[in-house]
Amino acid sequence: MAIRPSARWRARVDEEATEIAAGTRSPSDAFLSELFPESLLAATDEALRAFELDVEALRDQDDEQVFEAIKRVVLVLNEINEDHDGAGYETEEREELCLYIDQTLMEHGIDVPALAGRRGISRTEITDDWRDW
Repeated sequence: MAIRPSARWRARVDEEATEIAAGTRSPSDAFLSELFPESLLAATDEALRAFELDVEALRDQDDEQVFEAIKRVVLVLNEINEDHDGAGYETEEREELCLYIDQTLMEHGIDVPALAGRRGISRTEITDDWRDW
């Protein structure tokens, strides 16, 4: 099962906090809690959880319904990013989110390359119509 990027980000924040508490990292070298504030982590996790439920219900649905699920999660992620001054998701995070969307679809039996091909796009472009981040 694909691991939500928000779970990985939270683990990194927690690891950094542990290092600070243990004295193995200077607080002046800590930045992850600023990069990934709890509000970003919680909202992203909720958006991805909702996407998982949407995709689970779409296993045997047509392409348009699959793209509607993709659109819904991307628009919510756009709002989350905007709520964080347009800096919630940087390049690495964007790539992780797109990969997560792809993996979640594949894990639920959706052939992403075929889905994208029927729309005349590559699998890396399935979020592009709606993505602002």
